[in-house]
Amino acid sequence: MLPTLVPGEVVTALRPWRRLRVGDVVALRDPRDASRWILKRCVARHGERLELRGDNAGASTDSRDFGLVAARSVKYLVVGMGATPRTGGASGEKVE
Repeated sequence: MLPTLVPGEVVTALRPWRRLRVGDVVALRDPRDASRWILKRCVARHGERLELRGDNAGASTDSRDFGLVAARSVKYLVVGMGATPRTGGASGEKVE
């Protein structure tokens, strides 16, 4: 998610409580490797399917590679970004 997030930054994310919207940053299991978590931005809705993109188009693996994803695949909605482990934030699973 460079340039929005850099490695080591912490995000605050909650389970989705509302319909996901274009512009939301979301966390989900990688559709190609369920052992990995990924962060992507929702750029379009197609009914209950989402088109997700990384903020660094030249280096991102996203819906251009793995296609649309079901909205129910999104496990978390990112509500805060930018804290580092030294300045705050909760510990949790690593998201790449």
